[in-house]
Amino acid sequence: MLTSLGVFVRDVGQTIGIMTTVMLFLSPVFCPVTALSEAVRYWLMANPLTFIIEQARAVLIWGRMPDWVGLGEYALVAIAVAWAGYAWFQKIRNGFADVL
Repeated sequence: MLTSLGVFVRDVGQTIGIMTTVMLFLSPVFCPVTALSEAVRYWLMANPLTFIIEQARAVLIWGRMPDWVGLGEYALVAIAVAWAGYAWFQKIRNGFADVL
C-alpha cells in the first residue's frame, strides 16, 4: 500500500525506512516485555514486532510452546492487511502511467 503511494508521493520511501528503524528500536529485542513497567508495556504491545519477538524468545530461550491462538490472530490480521494492500494497489495502479 505504501509503495504504491510512493509513486505519487516521493518522500514515502524515506519515511518507511525511518518508521522501520523506529519500530525496531521500540521493540523488546534486548529485554522481555515483563521487565518493563505496565505503562510502557501497553505502548510496546502496539508494535507488531513485539508479539513475534516475544514468541521467538519463549520458544528458543525458554523452551515453551508458542501461543497458537495469538499466532493465528496475528496471521489473520497480516492476511487482512495484505489483502487491503492488494485491493489498494489494484485500485490505484491505473494512475501509475500518468505519473511515471
